[in-house]
Amino acid sequence: MAVETLVFWIFAPISVASAILMVVQRNAVHAALFLIVNFFCIAVFYLLLDSPFLFVAQIVVYAGAIMVLFLFVIMLLGVDQQESLKERLVAQRPLAIIISAGVALEIFFAIRLADGLTKAPPKGFEAVNAGGNVKALAEVLFREYFLPFEVTSILLIIAAIASMVLTKRKFTNDKGGA
Repeated sequence: MAVETLVFWIFAPISVASAILMVVQRNAVHAALFLIVNFFCIAVFYLLLDSPFLFVAQIVVYAGAIMVLFLFVIMLLGVDQQESLKERLVAQRPLAIIISAGVALEIFFAIRLADGLTKAPPKGFEAVNAGGNVKALAEVLFREYFLPFEVTSILLIIAAIASMVLTKRKFTNDKGGA
């Protein structure tokens, strides 16, 4: 058995289990930690697919920056109180099961239809990818899409600052007095 296959079969169950545990967790911090585990498993899958740029981007951007932002907002908002287990929307669970089954069927048929259609790379792939995946991605990202890339980073910073301003709590003096 190849090393890649062995690594895949070690990380695939961890990835699926962490995704399931993330969804069923009642505690938001625990769910976020399971999401971090899932992000790391996905990063390993990118490495197995010989995509080092996506491997590093997955760890730095998702498991690093975005999860720190998620945990910061969770801690800032203080979602440590217990949620009621009583469902407010009666039809929500059956509707979610029906939609999930439909999405699963759609994915199944999409994969089945695509099987065998992608035997050869698209036209012009070799010319675009001459220096490798990372170089081709860098060419597109930092030439054609440089301005949207930078605008997105500025918007993320503004969103983080806005979330801190909007959730700023006013503390009262609990020791008596006015």
